[in-house]
Amino acid sequence: MANKISIPKLDALDIYVWEGKADIVERVSRCMASFEVEVIRADGIAISAERVASRPSIALMSVTVIDTGALSARDWETAHGMPVVWVGAAARANDPAQFPAEYSHILAVDFTCAELRTMVTKLVLQMRAHVAATQAPTALIANSEPMQQFLREIDAFADCDASVLLHGETGVGKERIAQLLHEKNAKYGKGPFVAVNCGAIPDGLFESLFFGHAKGAFTGAVGSHKGYFEQADGGTLFLDEIGDLPLYQQVKLLRVLEDSAITRIGSTSPVQLDFRLVAATHKNLSNLAKEQEFRADLYYRLAVIELTIPSLEERGAVDKIAIFKAFLVSVLGEGKLAELNDIPYWLTDAIADTYFAGNVRELRNLAERIGVTVRQLGWDTQRLQAILLRARSNPAPRMDAAEVVDRSKWDMAERGRISEALEAHGWRRQDTAQFLGISRKVLWEKMRKYRMFDDEPEAREFE
Repeated sequence: MANKISIPKLDALDIYVWEGKADIVERVSRCMASFEVEVIRADGIAISAERVASRPSIALMSVTVIDTGALSARDWETAHGMPVVWVGAAARANDPAQFPAEYSHILAVDFTCAELRTMVTKLVLQMRAHVAATQAPTALIANSEPMQQFLREIDAFADCDASVLLHGETGVGKERIAQLLHEKNAKYGKGPFVAVNCGAIPDGLFESLFFGHAKGAFTGAVGSHKGYFEQADGGTLFLDEIGDLPLYQQVKLLRVLEDSAITRIGSTSPVQLDFRLVAATHKNLSNLAKEQEFRADLYYRLAVIELTIPSLEERGAVDKIAIFKAFLVSVLGEGKLAELNDIPYWLTDAIADTYFAGNVRELRNLAERIGVTVRQLGWDTQRLQAILLRARSNPAPRMDAAEVVDRSKWDMAERGRISEALEAHGWRRQDTAQFLGISRKVLWEKMRKYRMFDDEPEAREFE
């Protein structure tokens, strides 16, 4: 007997199908008939933006709507806020022109009901996780000296109008820092915060998405539409991964920043704007500008203030463990707080010593996996160690000379913080470790690393 696939309930679910020449609407309807899913034929109809905003939705698109030009800009804008599943021949599955990385959910045109249900299950779970993440507390953990120093920089530059360019590795929380800059700004903090991933802008739709369009500007434009620039008026526009914008789009962005005005597609009336720009990148824009891969004039316009977010590795064990516990609370619930006090030292030690290439994002993923395991099976040591073993298999990157110099700065700061804590607690390791939020073993390893010794022999009980 085949295993039954259960679609997790998320109030209700709409599946919008652009079938083109594929003739798949009826098949999708039959496959999803036993679930709380409404299948909507989207070709040629006006989709309610209010409905899309209020209900979880998935876009199922045949590649033939691209081949025939049947997918209008309005259709794509409507689908842009949903997970997009492309339906096409298997041979086209790896064609980056048709399937950008941001929309990489793909079904073969002869998909089975089981394959469709599995895909829907996966996307509903992702949407539910995203909803939980956006509703979770956004308190920023910053116990380490590098992060506290960074937040002092945030406080110094938050309440001004100048553009900010955030540098940081993938997963360090650039959007959260941009939100913090927004919240702390007296002028723009009361306005909207509009976040845009520049790496996910479909080719050919930059103008429509950023500038908006007037009613009747193109086929299907039954009403006017505000672009990202207008949506951010009076607030903050956050452009994530700004280094991924093509050069021809960069010049259009620069024009808006210089003129503080836009003109919608299909209109001749300019709209004056007033917003603060915060951009972020993990790339070296200065080097890209020298190589003429990024406009130098735009770089100078963006980088009035430049801030570098410390990586999780630079923040050290104290922040790793605190962030890990905070994410565990979000998974286990407030009722499980008492259990967090009983987390075995070997687990927090392993977290402290693990290199997270994806920084906070990767640590969150690990905490969620551990949290789900604990919630279902309890503190199963063997299973948790297997999860950690996979996480710790990621090798730390090799550092060049410049990075070694930067790391030495954080090492000296950490050594000084540990030395002060030891002095304050009379070199009592248990009290010092508790004060720092780490185990005795981690403290001992730090002391050996920084050659900090006293007369007390290495304890054996934490080995």
